[in-house]
Amino acid sequence: MPKTFQRNGQFWLLALQVATVNFFTGGFGPSQALLREDQGTSLGVAGLHGTAMGIAAIFAGWINSKMVHRFGRSNSTWIGLIVFSIGIVMFVFSPPVQLTLFATLVAGFGISAVINNVNTAGSHAFAERSHTAVAQINAVAIAGFVTGNFVIGTTANIFRDQWRIGLLITIPFILGMFIFGRKFQPDSHIPDEGGPQRGKLSRGFWISFTGFFISISAEFATSFWSASLISNRTNASSAISTLAVIAFGTGVGTGRWYAGRLLKRFHADEQLKIALALQFVAFGLFWSSHNLALCLLTLFFVGLGISVQFPLFTLRMVAFSEGRPDLAIGKSSIAAGIAIACSPLFLGILGDYFGISRAYIMVPVLIALGFTMVVISPSKHLGANNI
Repeated sequence: MPKTFQRNGQFWLLALQVATVNFFTGGFGPSQALLREDQGTSLGVAGLHGTAMGIAAIFAGWINSKMVHRFGRSNSTWIGLIVFSIGIVMFVFSPPVQLTLFATLVAGFGISAVINNVNTAGSHAFAERSHTAVAQINAVAIAGFVTGNFVIGTTANIFRDQWRIGLLITIPFILGMFIFGRKFQPDSHIPDEGGPQRGKLSRGFWISFTGFFISISAEFATSFWSASLISNRTNASSAISTLAVIAFGTGVGTGRWYAGRLLKRFHADEQLKIALALQFVAFGLFWSSHNLALCLLTLFFVGLGISVQFPLFTLRMVAFSEGRPDLAIGKSSIAAGIAIACSPLFLGILGDYFGISRAYIMVPVLIALGFTMVVISPSKHLGANNI
């Protein structure tokens, strides 16, 4: 098996496609404090935006294998980017909370359609090094997350009432990718005569599915509300707290790019255990800190711990799918959707009743449960570098 892979035009197209939708999630998640101030809503109502994204992800996962069968992975990704663009425009120019919720639902479908098909395409195109390739595609994508966070935070500091305008940067970028990037796509899609992928999935798949759900729950709870916790603990402004979450995204990106190399001697299960343990310890330090600098440092390490969980759990589900990757990825989107819909909302409701600090105790509980899923779901037949 080769020790590396060629980062060709297809690799960079896939990475930039998912980086574009990550620009929205990076700017949108931690900007909940800004949106809540604009609309005068409670933590629970603001958390409904995460619920809208989750519902969209569930729907995108439900129809994923049908979309791919009809249009192919590449065209399904472009459809997702078009729907995402429509949602972005609606979100920017629709101030009331009812309309921003609907806009988030539309954009969320596009986000999930892109993520689903980019990861499946990456796993297929770089099959011999799928673990490293998918992780690095998502590492590049984190640049979009961090950039979105920076742009929204900076816009909020300079033009407080116009912070949403920065999201429109994605529109010309998508157009540029479509014009210059289509030459790197595979040949035209021919629908499989057997129809969309379907059928019963194994016990190992569903345990990995559960672990993936728990991991995404912890990730989005951290991404959505860590800015609010920083503001609560350090008295930093909402705009400064939003910028501070760049540390989290930087940790995720760094981990996805380098962790595969540093942990390559460990089995995939051991890599997940190490990552979850790091996340647990770092989150405990973040939660207990009242110092802005320490919050930044510990959030970076929380991001490092989270970084490899998405690609590892995703590829485990693909490996357990018995040759049905589009079906597996569709199911993973449903897991992510339920997590995104429930986790930020539940944490927001707890925050309304008990305060954001106490509510955040939910996260280490989730991390411990995720560790348990890995322990009870050994994958000894799956190598650390080719799952």
